[in-house]
Amino acid sequence: MSFFTFRSSVIRPFATLGCALLLCACSPKFDWREVRGSDAPYSVLMPAKPSSHSRSMQLEEVRLTMQMTGADAEGISFAVGSARVDDASKIPAVLAAMKSGMLNNIHGSITSEKAGSTMQGNELEARGNLQNGQPVVLAAKFVTRGPWVYQVIIMGREKAVTRDVIDTFMTSFKIN
Repeated sequence: MSFFTFRSSVIRPFATLGCALLLCACSPKFDWREVRGSDAPYSVLMPAKPSSHSRSMQLEEVRLTMQMTGADAEGISFAVGSARVDDASKIPAVLAAMKSGMLNNIHGSITSEKAGSTMQGNELEARGNLQNGQPVVLAAKFVTRGPWVYQVIIMGREKAVTRDVIDTFMTSFKIN
């Protein structure tokens, strides 16, 4: 066995391991993909293959069907809720009920809030706990256009929900 053969047989496993580690380091944490609303006219980037379901509900004396599309990735939940409200005078009450219900679900309190136009949406961040006691941070945006109301939500452990992840998800939401 020559020196070069010995050297390559020793180095090859380390080189292979190094390449594998490099590929793992370069692999994306999230597999962002564009998703379009099935009923409502919007698009958003989701970090994994989403699932959707709808539910009839009563929000502030308004009976509506809420369509939820969401995905979980890296211990973070991403979701967009949409509903059609035919009586425009009821939209502010429906948005307030969405916000209140979301905060009640995590027994949370708002840590920051930014009011925008209905087209840009009102944004908030909150902290709370899930039913199992796990502390969570939540970022949400509430938007309306025409008869449609939307809630765009990201929720997870504080260390998992970074500013970059929030910004990527929130800024990707577009009403078509």
